[in-house]
Amino acid sequence: MIDKVIRLFNLINAIQANPGISAADLALKCEVTQRTIYRDLETLSLIAPITNEGRGTGYRFMGKFFLYPLNFTEQEALVFSLLPSMIDRDRLPPGFDTAYDKVMGTHLKERSRHNDIIEDIAGIIQMGTPAYRKESPNFLQPIIQAILEQRSIHTVYHTQYRDETTERRIDPYYLVPREHRFYLIGYCHLKQGIRTFRISRFRHVDLTSETFDKGGFNIRQYLKNTWSIDRGDRNTTFKVRFNAEVARYIKEEELFVHPRMKDQKDGSLLFEVTVNNEKEFLKWVLQYGPAAEILEPKAVRESMKEQLTEWLDMYR
Repeated sequence: MIDKVIRLFNLINAIQANPGISAADLALKCEVTQRTIYRDLETLSLIAPITNEGRGTGYRFMGKFFLYPLNFTEQEALVFSLLPSMIDRDRLPPGFDTAYDKVMGTHLKERSRHNDIIEDIAGIIQMGTPAYRKESPNFLQPIIQAILEQRSIHTVYHTQYRDETTERRIDPYYLVPREHRFYLIGYCHLKQGIRTFRISRFRHVDLTSETFDKGGFNIRQYLKNTWSIDRGDRNTTFKVRFNAEVARYIKEEELFVHPRMKDQKDGSLLFEVTVNNEKEFLKWVLQYGPAAEILEPKAVRESMKEQLTEWLDMYR
């Protein structure tokens, strides 16, 4: 059985490399009779679309069929690596050792290429360093790898508002860029729930061998009505008037919520949006200064008046 499996792999490689190859040439390459090749092709046709359009045209795969890279998981690679020790070597057919070496060599080459790609991506993405540190380690590479392979990470994380450092096991789901920073959204085993982590606050990150399943987690639903990254627990609807000077820039903003915008005759823009974190939205509005007027809610408008009065008193 093993020699037939190896022969089927050889057939696929031979047909891919030589579309239109004849049964006689396939028999020569596989060192079997043409009768055996015909039987093997019948078996192969159950999993691959092979065609022989006419006498003398040879065999080829239809459409875009191709034997893709192995993409072994760590567990699959481990099982395959143990295969020779689990089989009676005296009963192995000729060519098993070389075929086995080729498969393992291909796997190792794919893993190396995979890691190089992740390293290149992590190197291309440049991150800043917190002001209180001289330098900040870049944990993007192991985090990206963990997300792609759905592997848990063991981390040491600093929670700034509590000034507390803890060890955590996290199932990393998504990397989210916000305001020149990267955040990781995933399941925290310490807190037993979905949490958001700022990448620059990781002190240590290690990949584990444990895998995870995101289940029915929906990132869009999770971030619904979230203006930036911090999710609040109470929705507030804002109405803001942006003057004509900045209106066209507001329309160009790349947002993660869906505002309702209406052009005014004087060139200004009425902007209405529902968000679950009032503080984050106000921070964004304030960058436009007097070019943005908060119309609703009235309570926020009154609070803004008080804040501006305090600022005036400070700068007198």
